[in-house]
Amino acid sequence: MNLPSLFLAFIISSFLGVLFHLWRGGGPRRIFFYLVLAWFGFFGGHFFAAWQGWVLFPIGTLNAGGAIIGALIFLFVGDWLARIE
Repeated sequence: MNLPSLFLAFIISSFLGVLFHLWRGGGPRRIFFYLVLAWFGFFGGHFFAAWQGWVLFPIGTLNAGGAIIGALIFLFVGDWLARIE
């Protein structure tokens, strides 16, 4: 993954985290939590899809489809686990 792809990955994953925060709500700690979840999920999804050989919506060297799916999985599961009392 080259530098422009890395920059694009941070922009897309941050956008997903912010959109999830707007949808689910919360304070400043929540938005930071969602951003971290989106970043880890995005890169985890990208590398998992590359490891499995799955190509879904590639943008240069970035496997955006797998990465977005990974970020959404991390966001939903992380939000669900954070709300358990």
